[in-house]
Amino acid sequence: MKRSFFIFSIFYFIFASIQVNAQDSGQLTSSQEPPRRRQALVLDIESRVLGEEQKVVWSESNRKVSIPGIPVGVQLEGSNIVLVVQFTPYIRREGNVLVAQGQIWIADSDKSVTYYTSIQTIPMEFGEPILFYPLGSSQQYLNPSIEIVIKVNQYNGEPRVRPEAPARTRDGR
Repeated sequence: MKRSFFIFSIFYFIFASIQVNAQDSGQLTSSQEPPRRRQALVLDIESRVLGEEQKVVWSESNRKVSIPGIPVGVQLEGSNIVLVVQFTPYIRREGNVLVAQGQIWIADSDKSVTYYTSIQTIPMEFGEPILFYPLGSSQQYLNPSIEIVIKVNQYNGEPRVRPEAPARTRDGR
């Protein structure tokens, strides 16, 4: 009985130490990366306000990380406009798509607020710039107009890019 207990104890300590050593190794090879990291996508988003003759009046660039099916958001606020856009990339066998959902609140001079919403499914290829006009394609007649350029690429381990937190609605919930 003592001998079997002794052998069992030795095997127990060997297996326990193997598991601890396996947990201590912090490096993962590319074949051992978590599935979400292999699927991660980087969205480079440049928002621009175009003035007369399509000259850039204001611009802002963002780089956000997401996984397919999880939206990333951009919010622009002006003196009389609030624009909230969510971009959701989907990777499919039939072809990749980017779903763009926009919500726009515009305050008029008579102190009323107009609300617009849109949703578009846009075919995409990695690295290809996608132009999105949240005010619609007829906004070329508006002054100023808003243009958002999105490039979607596969994540390559860039340490400075942080994952996007789940998008919130306008009221913060």
